[in-house]
Amino acid sequence: MKLYGMQQSRSFRCLWALEEAGIQYEYVPVKLRTEAEDPDSAQNPNYLSMNVQGKVPTLVNGDLVLTESVAILYYISRLAPESGLLPNASMNVYAHLDELVAFILAELEQPLWSKGKHLFALPEDQRIPQMFETAKFEFAKAVNALNHLLGDNDFAIADAFTIVDILLAQTFNWAIRFEFDVPEKYVELRNRHYERPSAKRAMAVIG
Repeated sequence: MKLYGMQQSRSFRCLWALEEAGIQYEYVPVKLRTEAEDPDSAQNPNYLSMNVQGKVPTLVNGDLVLTESVAILYYISRLAPESGLLPNASMNVYAHLDELVAFILAELEQPLWSKGKHLFALPEDQRIPQMFETAKFEFAKAVNALNHLLGDNDFAIADAFTIVDILLAQTFNWAIRFEFDVPEKYVELRNRHYERPSAKRAMAVIG
C-alpha cells in the first residue's frame, strides 16, 4: 500500500489513520506547485495518471486507487476493524458519525480552504483577499454549530478515538496555522489528540 502526500495537507489525516490502524504502508512525498518535469511533482504525468486533479492524497493498494481523504479514512478503518477508527456501534451512532464527518468537510473545513486558496493556492490574478473576513465569519458560524453537535466527552463518538477525532484535530490544527479564532476547548482538543503516539509517528514521517 502506498500513500502519496504532502506535509500537513489533507493527506496527513490519512497518514495518521494508517499509523493508528497499524497497517504497513509506504509514504511517498509529493511536491505541489512545481513543474511537471519534476518526477516528484503532482503535475508529473505519472502522478496525474493516478490523480487527475494533481492533488494529494492518493492511496494505492493493488488495483485500487483512492483520491479523496475521507474515502481513504473509511477504507483504512475497514481494513483494520480492530483499530476502532470506525466503532462497533448502533445505527444511530453511525448516523451521528456520518453527520459529523459531513459537517466537518462541508462547514468547518470549507472556510479554511477558502482562505488557503485565496492566500497561496490560486494563481495570483484569481485571488480575492477581501474574502478573508467572510471566511472568518463562516468559520465562527461553523464552530457555533459544532458546539451543538458535540458532547462534552474527550472523544466525538462512542467514548473512543475514531476518524471523527482525526478530522476534528487536523481541521483545528489547520485553523490555528491559518490564524483563525479557535476557542480554547478546541485548541485543547487538537493538542490532546496530537499527543497520541500515532499522531507523533505520522508527524515524524513528514519531518
